[in-house]
Amino acid sequence: MEPVPEDWQRGLVIAAHPDDIEYGSAAAVARWTAQGKDIRYVLATSGEAGIAGLSPAECGPLREQEEIAAARVVGVSEVEFLGHSDGTLVEGPPLRRDLAAAIRRHRPELIVTLHFGRTWGPGALNSADHRALGSAVLDAAADAGNEWIFPDLVEAPWSPRWVAVQTPDASHAVDVTATVDSAVESLMAHRRYLEALEPTPIDEHARSVIDMVIGRFDDFDAERAVGFELYSFRG
Repeated sequence: MEPVPEDWQRGLVIAAHPDDIEYGSAAAVARWTAQGKDIRYVLATSGEAGIAGLSPAECGPLREQEEIAAARVVGVSEVEFLGHSDGTLVEGPPLRRDLAAAIRRHRPELIVTLHFGRTWGPGALNSADHRALGSAVLDAAADAGNEWIFPDLVEAPWSPRWVAVQTPDASHAVDVTATVDSAVESLMAHRRYLEALEPTPIDEHARSVIDMVIGRFDDFDAERAVGFELYSFRG
């Protein structure tokens, strides 16, 4: 297993919902911001359908603020929400267009997104939003560099060098041994959301989740690592 390249300065993490990034990728973000890299977040939705008993009108702004706080923990100050409907993301031109525009605005060398396979493992179905978003990110990374796709976009074309997908089937990894605690703290910023999930104290839940998703790889020399599948887009 190879390390994710780090000879770049600007990164963009794209996810479907507030809290998605905090399940592992935030540990890599904390490492990169400590290196002085410029990392930004783009969220396709505001997660407004994510808390039972709380109306979308109340939930969306709350979850946006929790994501902004979570990002700040790992050194990210710019968080953009695209306003797509939570729970009904559709992989298609409208989503691709908005993502391509965001890529052109932020001009990342590395894009990070999350696992979009049909399942997380046997019998564990991945969400429809995750599946739609991840596939659209790969397409949008190519669209962003083509002036003739979505020609109405005002931003100049831009092609990333790589897209890294956090996935159980990793080909590359990032050593996050020094940033696990930051990842836990970042996840804990989603307090209201986590409280709605289960009665376990927030700190215990966040630690157990991070310990589950950030571990060791037999063929990668790090005590704790996050795994990614890496796609190249330009030299």
